[in-house]
Formats: sequence, structure tokens, C-alpha cells
Amino acid sequence: MNATNEGLLARAALRSAAWSERWFPDAWVFAALGVVIVAIAALSFGATPTVTVNAFGDGFWSLIPFTMQMAFVVIGGYVVATAPIVARFIEWLARVPRTGRGAICYVGLVSMLASLLSWGFSLVFGGLLVRALARRADLRLDYRAAGAAAYLGLGAVWAMGLSSSAAQLQANPKSMPPGLINITGVLPFSETIFLWQSMVLTAVLISVSLLICWLTAPSDANARTAEDFGVTETATPALPPRQRPGEWPEYSPLLSLLIGLLGLGWLGYEFATKPAVTAIANLNTYNFLFLTVGLLLHWRPRSFLNAVSRAVPSTAGVLIQFPLYGGIAALLTHAPGFGDQTLAHRLSGLFVHVASTDTFSLVMGAYSAILGFFVPSGGGKWLVEAPYVMQAANDLHVHLGWAVQVYNAAEALPNLINPFWMLPLLGVLGLKARDVVGFTFMQLVVHVPLVLGLLWALGLTLTYVPPVMP
Repeated sequence: MNATNEGLLARAALRSAAWSERWFPDAWVFAALGVVIVAIAALSFGATPTVTVNAFGDGFWSLIPFTMQMAFVVIGGYVVATAPIVARFIEWLARVPRTGRGAICYVGLVSMLASLLSWGFSLVFGGLLVRALARRADLRLDYRAAGAAAYLGLGAVWAMGLSSSAAQLQANPKSMPPGLINITGVLPFSETIFLWQSMVLTAVLISVSLLICWLTAPSDANARTAEDFGVTETATPALPPRQRPGEWPEYSPLLSLLIGLLGLGWLGYEFATKPAVTAIANLNTYNFLFLTVGLLLHWRPRSFLNAVSRAVPSTAGVLIQFPLYGGIAALLTHAPGFGDQTLAHRLSGLFVHVASTDTFSLVMGAYSAILGFFVPSGGGKWLVEAPYVMQAANDLHVHLGWAVQVYNAAEALPNLINPFWMLPLLGVLGLKARDVVGFTFMQLVVHVPLVLGLLWALGLTLTYVPPVMP
């Protein structure tokens, strides 16, 4: 690599990523530490041991429906992105860019737009697009920078779209813990991701992220291609031929077609009898849509089942960590101590003391971004934060929907340097986190002041509306 300013920044970022990989433990450890710290805090503020352990145990399984819903967000996105017809569409998309730098920006744009629909789909779709671009002999593509661009959907704007865990949870009263719904009420998408302020913030983030992609992309002379990393295989294996008569139902499209027609019929009824925004806000409907479309696109059950099998390992973190987040949420809201006050009440009082109505967005955004590095889960972390930050929003008369969006925009910031959610993408690309974090770190440097500033400025244009109960 030439000794240019760009090269120096890239090397510094890569050294930072290598240090993080060497010294940071698995994300589950941080969730477990969170349980211990919150339990000790509850005991310190007067909760009895019996109340504390009961709150943790009762809360541990309280998020099972939401846990499975979030796991299916990953599975549904993967299944659709790896369908053969979608794979051919990706090959067609890969013919568009003319230069390596332009291809990196192109991947970033596709990834961010796809993430507004589904972050799970965005990760896999973006990774497969990078693999297709890397196969072009006429294009010298820096594989690391392209991989970082494919991650921008989850690292920049995913939580501003339809798969936002916090917005989805707040719009679905059946998925919300009782302690939370009493504080926030129900917040439809029109009060969160479809606010014009939210759309402006999203558009600015996409534009700035693409500019950073362009400015940090290495020149052809400094580019490291997929071959430099030993990546030569196709990301999605072809469907093996049928070997036994008993496999005929797995290879026949008949079952896929019949189940798909039933699914489309139900979806048609849902969207015909409800406003589209209301229908898609239901996580069950959202996931059902992706699974139905994925089944039909794969056409043969065996292809669909193979895609599900490849997707399931990526859900391990969600499945094993969300029960801990449920326990933390219960410890915060159902373990009263001195003065019959829970930790959620005490933390909300601290927010009210530190922040004002005008500065709430700035304070909450900074706090959520810092906590997000240690609790890398949009939905799980929201369940930890929401009881006290939303109570503080009520006390300070801050627009509750905007408080959700403050969380959404700030929550994505630590994803840019935290390898936890990179795993599905890295599996597709055949890379390690240290290979891409150097480039995503440059995005983080710019995003932090930009996001916090916009959250503060746009928040001033909104007025408080009391909680609306279902």
C-alpha cells in the first residue's frame, strides 16, 4: 500500500479492529454481565433477594414470541436473498458498475435501501452482490471496502425502516412487556419510522455514507481483491440432484405451490382488510410474507429447506441472548426497592435530571450508542432501555415516537465497529471482521456527530403526545 493519507487512516482503523477482535469476548458475555450488574443494582437499592431472583426468572422467558419473531427476520431475509431467481437478479445487478470505486458505492446504496425492507435480507443480498462483482474479471474491486459497504445497511439505516425492532415492538401491543406498554402505549409507524423528520434523517445518512464510501475506497493500485483473500467459491451451493425416489416430494414444486398459494391468500386478506401500514407493522405478517415469498422463489422444497439450514446458525446469538434481555427488563421494571421504586423509575429520574426537553434527543442518543456496543441487539437493548428512557420522555414531554427514532438512529452507530451482527455477512464473504472494520470505522467517525446533531435539531420540530393505550 502506498504511503498516502488514505492508506494511513485505513491501517490505523485495521489495527483498531484487530485489537477489538483480540480483546473483546463474545457478545453473550456482555449480556450476562448486564444481568449481574442490574441484579446487584436492584439489591443495592433495596430489592429483596427473593424479589430479585423472581423478577429475573419470570422475565427470562417473557420474550419468547419476540425472540422467535426476530430469529425469523434473519431466516426470512436469508431465504429470499438466496433464491435462484434472486441470485440471477444479483448477477444482473453486478453488471452495472464500471469502476471499482463506483462498485463500492453501488453496493452501499443497494445494501442501505434493502435494509429499510429487511436487515436480514440486506446482509445476505449485499454479500452476494459483492461476490458477484468480485467475479468480474474487468473490475478491480477492493474486497474489504466492498464488504464494508455491504454492511452499511445494518450499520447506518436499518433501524429507520420496516425491520426496526423498536418500532415493530412499539406497534405490536401483544409483543410488548406489560411494564412497557403502560409507559408508552402503542406507537404506530406513522409516529416513528414514517415521520417526515425520520425520512429526512434517513436520506441524509444514506447520502453521507455513500460519500464516505467514495472518499475511502482504495485506488486500483492499493485494492485487495477477493483472490487476495483466497475467495474463489460461489456463496450459494447449487441444489444437488435427486438420488432416491422418496426425495421426489422435496424436489417437486407442487408442495411449494400449494403452501405458497395458501400463504398468498392469507396475506391478500390481511392487506385487503387492514391499512397496508398496519398490516406490515405486525411482525408475524412481516415474517410470513418473507417466508411465503422465499418458498415460492426457491420453488423446490429442498432448495428452500437448504436455505433455512444455512440461515439458522446466524440466529444463535438472538436465541441465546434475548432471554437474558428479558430478565434484565424484568429486573428493571419488576424489582421494587426503597420507596417501592424500581430501577427503571430511578434511571428515568436521572434522565430527567440530566436532560431537558430540548436536549433529551442528544443525551439519549449518546447513551444508546455507547450502550449498544456492549448490548449489540436492537430489540433486546430496546427492552432494556425503553422502560426508563420512555418514562423520562413522558416526564419531559418529548415526542414518544421520536424517542423511538432517536434510539433507532443511535443504536446503529456501534454496529459499525461491533462484529456481532457482521457474522452473517462475513460468512457469505469469507472474511474476518478485522478485514472490514477499518472502513466501517471511518463511517463511524463521521456518523456520530452527524446523527446526534440531526437528532437534536429535528427533535425540536416535534411536540409531545400522551401515550395511546390499545
